Amino acid sequence: MAKNKPAFECSSCGHREPKWIGRCPQCGEWNTFSEASPLPDPPRGRSPGTEGFSQPLSAIDLGRDGEVRFISAIGEFNRVLGGGIMKGSSILVGGEPGIGKSTLMLQAADSFPPPGRVLYVSGEETPGQLKLRAVRLGVSREVEVFCEAELERIIKVLDNLKPLLVIVDSIQTVYSPLVGAYPGVPNQLRCCCHELIEWARLHGAAVFLVAHITKEGLIAGPKVIEHMVDTVLYFDSSATDVRFLRASKNRFGSVDEIGLFTMTEEGLKEVRNPSTLFLVRRTEALPPGIATVPVHEGSRVLLMEIQALTVPAQGGLSRCSSDRIDPRRVSRIAAVLEKHIGIKFSDQDLYINVAGGINLKETGIDLALALALYSARTGLPLPGGTAAAGEISLAGEIHPIPHLDRRIKTCRELGFHRIVGPPPAESLPDYLPALSLKEAISLVFQS
Repeated sequence: MAKNKPAFECSSCGHREPKWIGRCPQCGEWNTFSEASPLPDPPRGRSPGTEGFSQPLSAIDLGRDGEVRFISAIGEFNRVLGGGIMKGSSILVGGEPGIGKSTLMLQAADSFPPPGRVLYVSGEETPGQLKLRAVRLGVSREVEVFCEAELERIIKVLDNLKPLLVIVDSIQTVYSPLVGAYPGVPNQLRCCCHELIEWARLHGAAVFLVAHITKEGLIAGPKVIEHMVDTVLYFDSSATDVRFLRASKNRFGSVDEIGLFTMTEEGLKEVRNPSTLFLVRRTEALPPGIATVPVHEGSRVLLMEIQALTVPAQGGLSRCSSDRIDPRRVSRIAAVLEKHIGIKFSDQDLYINVAGGINLKETGIDLALALALYSARTGLPLPGGTAAAGEISLAGEIHPIPHLDRRIKTCRELGFHRIVGPPPAESLPDYLPALSLKEAISLVFQS
């Protein structure tokens, strides 16, 4: 057997080189290489517990066993996962410190359907701290807690208890002495994630791995971790107490769904009717620069308020400030307005906000964004009870968008009876079809 040679590993991405170099060719970071212990030899022969997979099987013979889900009592949680927790799956959960990841996981453990056993592995908190949280959240289910960070001890407890749900909080604290490095380094994360994921897959359990995130908002550690797991969830917050749970990867469901929660003293509460959650309640007339858009998120429609403000640019150099909508989209819509409507935006500073703090990415918001910019620039408010949705091309045309009928239905239910958008397949009452941006502005502001 050849003797392992020393290697140097990048602390940022885990890339290895046989000698020290200044810049990592994988991630481009400087001075991140340090001497690392040699990787252990891969195991020889067949892995334990794989006897049932030693021969190829027909897809018909597999039956429906691969689609078994554990349905928790948290509806928003099930929605984002695609209908429930898939048996044998691995889920990575990331979010900012203090946003409520541990609270969400403990509530998910409490809502796991009996009689399956649940094991909560904590490498950051003591049993006393977990007990205080469980009492505050009103946990009534028997959740077994194991405060340990060493991988081999965790695997031993898993083999003894054989739980159906495993929660590891957090994966950055788990380490294996065999790897010979500090917790949280790329090699430790890869090794520990692989062992826990394989254990869950071979035993038909589900494992949740709580992860730290970087200052850029990405999950800390090598990107390969996100490729290893079945689902990647991000837990985000708005300027209020609303929390968003969204999937950036999901092998067993859609990534378009969004789960909505509010943080209370008793923990996270589901938002049962989110349609009006992001609408600002006003007693006076609508001010200029405000437009309402029905946004299709997964299997439901949310009404969002887009707020625009334009002020003269200082020094002749305009800028665009937009946190919740891509600034490049805002600049593009402003350019279309300037070209086809004749209103100048190149000498204006543009400020765009979305009430409630949710990020908007779908193309159906283009028309509402254009109306908000036009209203802010001209000082003309939109008439009350008006909503708009549609995709705008560079030629100033309004293109069709998916689920138009559902958007119209939701708008009507919430009191919006003047809806502007692309022409529908059939005539609809209280709907103002427009083929171009110029026509839409004429319908809204001059009718």
